[in-house]
Amino acid sequence: MASTLHHWLNGATYEGSGGRFSDVTNPATGEVSAQLALASEDDVKAVVAGAAAAFPGWRDTSLARRTQVLFAFRELLNARADELAAIITSEHGKVLSDARGEVARGQEVVEFACGIPHLIKGAFTENASTRVDVHSVRQPLGVVGIISPFNFPAMVPMWFFPLAIAAGNTVVLKPSEKVPTAALFMAQLWKEAGLPDGVFNVLNGDKVAVDGLLTHPDVQSISFVGSTPIARYVYETGTTHGKRVQALGGAKNHMLVLPDADLDLAADQAVNAGYGSAGERCMAISAVLAVGDIADALVQKIKERTVGLRTGDGTRGCDMGPLVTSASQERVSGYIDAGEAAGATVVVDGRDPEVDADGNGFFVGPTLFDHVTTDMSIYTDEIFGPVLSVVRVDSYAEGVQLINDNPYGNGTAIFTNDGGAARQFQNEVKVGMIGINVPVPVPMAYYSFGGWKNSLFGDTHAHGVEGVHFFTRGKVVTSRWLDPSHGGINLGFPQNS
Repeated sequence: MASTLHHWLNGATYEGSGGRFSDVTNPATGEVSAQLALASEDDVKAVVAGAAAAFPGWRDTSLARRTQVLFAFRELLNARADELAAIITSEHGKVLSDARGEVARGQEVVEFACGIPHLIKGAFTENASTRVDVHSVRQPLGVVGIISPFNFPAMVPMWFFPLAIAAGNTVVLKPSEKVPTAALFMAQLWKEAGLPDGVFNVLNGDKVAVDGLLTHPDVQSISFVGSTPIARYVYETGTTHGKRVQALGGAKNHMLVLPDADLDLAADQAVNAGYGSAGERCMAISAVLAVGDIADALVQKIKERTVGLRTGDGTRGCDMGPLVTSASQERVSGYIDAGEAAGATVVVDGRDPEVDADGNGFFVGPTLFDHVTTDMSIYTDEIFGPVLSVVRVDSYAEGVQLINDNPYGNGTAIFTNDGGAARQFQNEVKVGMIGINVPVPVPMAYYSFGGWKNSLFGDTHAHGVEGVHFFTRGKVVTSRWLDPSHGGINLGFPQNS
């Protein structure tokens, strides 16, 4: 019988009163592994109330003590990273090596947050006016909400909650209902690290939980990652209710390959970036723009690498795992059908793959299209699956124009050995994250992650200094300590002197 997963409130399991449940599935086998309790409106209120009650104490906890807890969490996460990776593989489907990499990238933000005493230092100006000093401070917001997607059950929440907690906020994390166990596992690690009860909470659910966080008056901010339509909804709803919002949306990432590029390197990286995590990454490369007469050779090299990939259960040493749900499998297969019907050349067909797995998993094999045109749905839409489309362009300028005309602006890459072309590219493209001979240019934690155009709603990117500023508010204090002998009354407007 499948187990039941609940919420996490005040340092313990909270069953709630929702009375609604959804299935948690192993996508490699199709088997239901657990039942997940979905939050009611009362559950949202209870979890937010717990976080609000914990805020004053955590806000007033010294930076030294907060940092000790962060370091303890880091050590626990390092010690148990393989356990967390196995949880991710069992619910998302990505292969174990990819899941371990996800945990490691999330850990980078924890390590960055360990420097919080330096990151939130204010400034001080002595004697700005006669015997008047001015200084600035950054203070936490209060209760902050995090709504995370299915494709990175550990890393994406860790883009946000280490900095939020380090800065003195309390957190309500709403993970995807498809992959809830990683959030609950990390909640237990925080408790073991000594985090006070109520500072980190997990609210499981669907739209009821999302809307509850977006509208609750005690939730001060929302951090979201997901599709563009939902990101827009989160941004508009959250800001309407007076919240600070960072909402990261979808993507259609291009890789421009110039004639002077190392085609073996470009082919290797196109495969890695197109099919890693079964293409379920907002930073996946889905469109390869082949410039000039290199297209035939490049497509052949990508094909040679693609047909050798092993697809199957992520615990068996395969190269690529399943998609997260049967609905995802059907949707991605439908896009392959549409691409073929529209006239694109199917170079590698993943609709009926050989897989190394038991049961009835949700598999689509690596798929490669050539001669894709910009009016085809496989080019215009974010497929979120292992489908790589090659678009042939005549020139560098045509390739850049395609990238800039796209409504998304998350990530892009150029492959070239020409430094001048690379420098021009990074200056001209209207995209937030750019790789030069790097296909998935996810920044290090001390820089900030986020795109342009329809890939980001709100002005603040994730982690880095922008993340610190998102989870804090600035105050400026002007003070005068008068000589004890001072006296008298002056009703005039204060003047600098």
